[in-house]
Amino acid sequence: MGKYVGPVCRMCRREGMKLFLKGERCLSKKCAVERRAYPPGMAGQMRGKMKEYGLQLREKQKVKRIYGVLERQFRGYFEKAERIRGVTGENLLRLLETRLDSVLVKLGFASSPSQARQMARHGHFMVNGRKVDIPSFRVKKGDQITVCAGSDKLIVIASNLEKKSDSQVPDWLSLDRAALRGVVSDMPSRDSVQLPIQEQLIVELYSK
Repeated sequence: MGKYVGPVCRMCRREGMKLFLKGERCLSKKCAVERRAYPPGMAGQMRGKMKEYGLQLREKQKVKRIYGVLERQFRGYFEKAERIRGVTGENLLRLLETRLDSVLVKLGFASSPSQARQMARHGHFMVNGRKVDIPSFRVKKGDQITVCAGSDKLIVIASNLEKKSDSQVPDWLSLDRAALRGVVSDMPSRDSVQLPIQEQLIVELYSK
């Protein structure tokens, strides 16, 4: 599967908000959104009000970029969310939130989605005692995410955890810093997703 290899700060500017794709840099004065709060390109400051379809499309693009998912995979998540009992939009967010790479960021093992995907692919983490090197692996209630033996010496993991306060860990996850272990104590609810996402716009877009 292909992947975006361009400047990620450009994506934040296009969506007009911080997507926190570069970890600590997004909190500093170097953040591109802070310096240039308008879309990239020559006509960035000249664009007018978007129509309904444009709003729906931008919302879908924003969510894809937040979770690092490309179009075909995102469409697959949506179709799966439709088949699950409940509200389609909330099901979609739950599927995205429970990806392994997303959980690694929320626990504080990784500082950004791209770093989480790289660390997962390199096999630095185990789920329930088994090494998992698939960033899109879906965790379930009761799963335990631990750092593999040998990887517990990585400075980057220790540094990331130092910058992550306990209050920043979602209530559906629990973190044992000493044991380098995270536990999925529950499935995420809509209220636990603190990102400014209007999932209903995505449902409307795919329902056309």
